[in-house]
Amino acid sequence: MKLDPSIAADVQRVGRIAAVPTILQVIAHTTGMRLTAVSRVTEKTWTACAVFDRLGSNLKPGSELDLGSTICNEVRQHHQPVLFGDSACDPVYSNHPLPKKFGFRSYASIPIFRKDGSFFGTLCALDPEPRSLDEPNVQRTLELFAQLIGAQLEIEEQLVISDQALLDAREVAKLREQFIAVLGHDLRGPLHAISMGAEILSLGTAEPAALRNLERIRSSCSRMNELIHDILDFARGRLGDGIPVNLRTDEDVADALEQVVAEVRTAHPGRVIDFRMELAETVTCDCRRIAQLFGNLLHNAIEHGAEDRPIAIVARNDGEDFELSVTNDGEPIPPAKMARLFQPFSRSVSDGPGSGLGLGLYIASEIARAHRGALQVTSTREEGTRFVFRMPGR
Repeated sequence: MKLDPSIAADVQRVGRIAAVPTILQVIAHTTGMRLTAVSRVTEKTWTACAVFDRLGSNLKPGSELDLGSTICNEVRQHHQPVLFGDSACDPVYSNHPLPKKFGFRSYASIPIFRKDGSFFGTLCALDPEPRSLDEPNVQRTLELFAQLIGAQLEIEEQLVISDQALLDAREVAKLREQFIAVLGHDLRGPLHAISMGAEILSLGTAEPAALRNLERIRSSCSRMNELIHDILDFARGRLGDGIPVNLRTDEDVADALEQVVAEVRTAHPGRVIDFRMELAETVTCDCRRIAQLFGNLLHNAIEHGAEDRPIAIVARNDGEDFELSVTNDGEPIPPAKMARLFQPFSRSVSDGPGSGLGLGLYIASEIARAHRGALQVTSTREEGTRFVFRMPGR
């Protein structure tokens, strides 16, 4: 059955929010419920916009359910969250027909509102087994996630309105970049609230399973914070005079590079990284930004390189120039993709939500430019994919 165009547009908007898959997984880990979803709920329809499914329900984005078969319809009517850990023991839902009919015992549904206060849908989760949802901070955490989704929906909707209202392509591009800057700035508030909520929860429990779940929340917050920093760097590069750098003769560049390698080795213990440094002179640079550039190149090599082949890194200087190269084996980069490799938002649909926003190589190239250098790439089946950053060493 073909979706109503307005509903289909809402499904696409939710699908463009990079944080949603992580949010659904965090909720599943935190609550133990194996089916989590973001839904669009109207007076007539319930439509899945995003789904994390470990129950094998075959529910997918765009799937529709009979509105009367969902408790989300009740949430739409009274705009209040519904949570119960065991329907069999719940004073309100023990005799409710829907849990018995569809075989779920634990359930959560949190309303999602747009910025103007209108109802969009729900952030929901369920499981056939009872789950412990009595901790008040569980509901508060889910509400913060729902607020975060609502805020990002507003940005998506404003971007669509802007696209339709502005005919000049340059003006449209500039407006999008301004919205991205606002998005990166405004997301820090709800993200900080989620992180603080996790910290508060950790102080009140010593249960190993709960602490593991809270650590997952903190890890997801850290990942989301990295995405926000990428967005802000993108905005600085596009709306200002490029990414700012603080150039100085820094003797710690070797330590900074070694720290990046150590962090990646810890996160990916199965990958072999051959790192060689030939730094005979000090380097005039922004040490923090060089580490950021290097981290982006190394993470790119981890993600796209052959898992059973080493990644080769060489950092050298001769007193005049500084050169840093990262080489990995694997499938060569297709020519069509090579042409837009350093453009922002160059991630393809097939890369999946875990691949970030497609800003890593763009930011790396902007950092290179800010150092009066250049970032280049070659990619062949025989020699692998090699990124080389060169800049004046003084």
